[in-house]
Amino acid sequence: MLEWVNKMALKRASRSQPPLIVHSPEVTRGLARRFGLIQLVGHPSERLIWAAFTFVNSFLTITILAGLAMIVRAPFVFPSLGPTAFLFFFVPRSPAATPRHAIYGHAIGLICGYGSLWLLGLQHEPSAMLAAVDFRRVVAAALSLALTGVLMIVFKAVHPPAGATTLIVSLGIVTTPWHLLTIEFAVALLTLQAILINRHAGIDYPRWALRERPAARD
Repeated sequence: MLEWVNKMALKRASRSQPPLIVHSPEVTRGLARRFGLIQLVGHPSERLIWAAFTFVNSFLTITILAGLAMIVRAPFVFPSLGPTAFLFFFVPRSPAATPRHAIYGHAIGLICGYGSLWLLGLQHEPSAMLAAVDFRRVVAAALSLALTGVLMIVFKAVHPPAGATTLIVSLGIVTTPWHLLTIEFAVALLTLQAILINRHAGIDYPRWALRERPAARD
């Protein structure tokens, strides 16, 4: 019987998958060190602490922006702001999470989205959420996303959430120039928050862009 149990345990062990590759909680570890809470770094409940930080930070971010939106009646909150926030606080050292990439990327998405609307004569038409999607709307959406990808590569400002921003515009959800400027201002506010929090956490987070360090001379 014991031999059978051992065989079954070996079978289960052979079928078990290797551990997941997951992000490291750089921001919460940095903040713990900053506030002298070294005991939290590497603590068994570290990921729960990271989850709590993410909850509070995300809640405050969107509350502030939604409050501004309510006061000035402008779209300070829009869907692609969420992915940008996650990039800022989950992978702050990636090129896509730098202030330059976020601000330029969303600006490119807004310009390409509105340019596609204008080219197809849809800037004053109801959004795709309210009207049937016709051939012109399909072309506008496809063209806006394609141009956004091209220009982000050309200008070295790849920021994936900008792909959602351009579709928000080309699908007619946000179309007025004033609202487009408001969206870019909301991105700038979120970027400022990322700079303050990440640098306060001791992360080598750029104020604008990542640069290659010059090679050390022999």
